[in-house]
Order: sequence, then C-alpha cells, then structure tokens
Amino acid sequence: MSEYTFKMPDLGEGTVEAEIVAWHTEPGDTVAEDQIIVEVMTDKAAVEVPAPVSGRVLSIRGAPGDKIAVGSPLIVFETAPAATAAAASPPAASPTQSASAPAARPATQTPLAAAPVTAASAAPGDVSARAAPVGGRIMTSPANRRRAREAGIDLATVAGSGPGGRIVRADLKAASAARTDAADDATVRTRRLPGAAARSPQAAGGETTEIKVIGVRRLIAERMSEAKRNIPHFAYVEEVDVTELEALRQHLNSKLAKGEPGFTYLPLVIVALVRTLESFPQCNVLYDAARGVLVRHRAVHVGVATQTLDGLKVPVVRNAQTMSLQEVAAETRRVTERARANQATREELVGSTITITSLGKLGGIASTPIINAPEVAIIGLNKAVDRPVVLDGAVAVRRIMNLSSSFDHRFVDGYDAAAMIQALKELLEHPAMIFIPKVNSP
Repeated sequence: MSEYTFKMPDLGEGTVEAEIVAWHTEPGDTVAEDQIIVEVMTDKAAVEVPAPVSGRVLSIRGAPGDKIAVGSPLIVFETAPAATAAAASPPAASPTQSASAPAARPATQTPLAAAPVTAASAAPGDVSARAAPVGGRIMTSPANRRRAREAGIDLATVAGSGPGGRIVRADLKAASAARTDAADDATVRTRRLPGAAARSPQAAGGETTEIKVIGVRRLIAERMSEAKRNIPHFAYVEEVDVTELEALRQHLNSKLAKGEPGFTYLPLVIVALVRTLESFPQCNVLYDAARGVLVRHRAVHVGVATQTLDGLKVPVVRNAQTMSLQEVAAETRRVTERARANQATREELVGSTITITSLGKLGGIASTPIINAPEVAIIGLNKAVDRPVVLDGAVAVRRIMNLSSSFDHRFVDGYDAAAMIQALKELLEHPAMIFIPKVNSP
C-alpha cells in the first residue's frame, strides 16, 4: 500500500483558493474513485469534488469555513500502488483544471445576491439525487447529507422513501419535524453562557447557538455588505391600484386548461417593466467599477430574487423584451424552480440587468431592497390587499399594492427614479396599455 496526496484542484476562472463547505468523508472511510468527497466554494460557484482514486482516507485538511489555496494538500489516501500510479498520470488536463485533479462537478451556482428581506417566497423544489457508489453507505445526495448534518439528523435513523430506500428531502423534513432540538454538529454547537448556572430554571437555560457563516450564506453576506457599503441607495415607495391588473390575472387564469399553472403578478410586472424601460434606459444598466463605465443594455435580462434552502439566488429571465406574457411566465417558473432545486447552471444565475424581488404572501407594507450590484435598480413587490380608498369622490374598495424600489443614486437621479416608478404604476393600473404598441409622437 502507498499514500496519495490529493491537492486542491484548479477550479478555473482565475481561482486561487476555495472554501470548504462540507466534507462527505472522514479519516478511516473507504471511498471509491469518482465518489464525491468534499464540497467547496469559490467566488463563482460551489463545486462537488470527486475522489481521484479508490482507497482509505488517512487525513483531511480544513474544516467547513476554512479556505485552502489551489495546489495545497487537501486529502491523503492510502491506495494500492497501481491506483496511485494511475492517478499520478491522468489524461491531459484542460488549462483550467489541475493535472492531479479529477474534473470537479458544479453544485450550487451562486449569483450576486439581492436583499433577503425581499426574497421571493415559495415552496422548495426537490433536489435531484446522486447515488453513493460505495456499498453499505446510506443512499442520499451530498446536499441532503449536508442538510442532515446541519440539522443534527443521523441519517442511519431515517427511513428512505425514494427508489431503493434512498433518502430524499421529504424524508429529512419529516425527521426534522419529529425532533424537538437540533443535535450538536461540525458547524453548529451549543454552549452555556458564563454565569448561566446561577440563573433560575425558568430563565430558558441561558443557552446560545453559534452558527458558522460559510458557503452560500457567507457569499451572500459579503455581496450584501459590499453593495450597501459602496452604493448610495435612493429608496422610493409608491402605492399602486392593481384592481384592473387583478381582474386581468383572474380572467387569464380562467382560460387556462385544468392543471395548467396560473399567472401570478410577477410575469405581468415583468412585461410592464420591459415597456417602462423603453423610456428609462438609464435604469437598465450595469456599472463596471473597474473601468468606471456604465454599460447600458438594450436587452432586458430580469433577475428574479428567489429564496431557496441554500439561501437567496437570483435566476435570470433573459431577453424578456422578446417574449410574450405566456413565455415570460413559463421562463420565470422554469428558472426559479431550477434555482430552488439546486439545478440551475451558472449561466442561469448571472447576467441580470435589473432585478425584481417579492415577499410573496408575506408582502408587508413596504421594504428597502438592496441593489443587486453591479445593477443600478431593483423593484420590490409588496403584498396586494383590498383597502378602502377615495375614488371619484366616493369611498370604494380597491386592491392596492406598494412598489418598493431602490436606485444607485450615483447614476440615477431621484427625479428619474420617481418618474420611472410612476410610469410603471400607470401601466399596472391600466394593464391594457402594456400590450398596446408604443406610438411615437410626430
């Protein structure tokens, strides 16, 4: 037997280091070649790294949250001499792949984050499972192993309802619901505060829970801090009467075939936003800080802030200006469902030129969304509710929804920001205008 040291691979795109998100093996384990051994995160994406050889794990380097430089030792295997020789002489690698590393597999692609206080609310989707290749191991995906570890759930005690007894996300939810307290684990530990023993039993025990900020949550925190620190936000909130928009939505849904997903406000707002940006191109802009240049786009790539189990992601509806309402609705469902199911590619999560965010049923009266840099504007949808309002001198019940927006005040003046939201309001209050071609004045 001999030892084989596997080093942190070059994950491409100028990566010089990667953060350990979760180990899927530990010293003493026997792993098979191509079995996922660790999940790491770069500034671009999370990546599942497979084992380059079969063998027994002697040691690993780094705990979740630690950053390991490319080329530094990551894990040491005890292998047969033939396996070591094969791993040491792999086929020619691409320029962005380490010569000693197997091809890393994309896992969770992470976009620039919008404000979590305005993330879209929806039920999570299922993650496609990946079978573990080693006999005797519990059958579930690496993502579910991580969720189980974070929740303190022993997978050996969970009955799998998937094919061949595979543990799926629904099984973890059921196990989590049956628990009253989360167990200690590698990233979450509970300790008693100094002096807590002197408190009365009624004082809730004086315990705190420490959660290490790693992976997607760390990246979101960094991007949010950077956006708030560097961008002077101009916030603007406007009340919109969406009574006619609601009537249109209900009419459209009444014409759908049974079982076909219904329209929400979101695709209607997207098509209205596309029309609005025709008159306000200065808001469909990305700021290239390195060059000091504003890049104005003709195409409208709408980011849709989406809450997932892994944190906030912003999948993109590309070229919304070329789509019909039905196409916008279908594409919005597709990209958000893929984001929630952890199946979105990096291309589906980057490149937005303006973002829409919504609290869904939580709604709220108003919010202050944080700009999804390098964009210069973000639009937040609040909850639509029936309210008494004065209409034509009489009190009437109308459906009202607030639009909460933020603009980069360095490049969008307050007047222009307010004028844009007013133009969007007009379209939403008179939705027939959304579908009437714009007529240029002579």
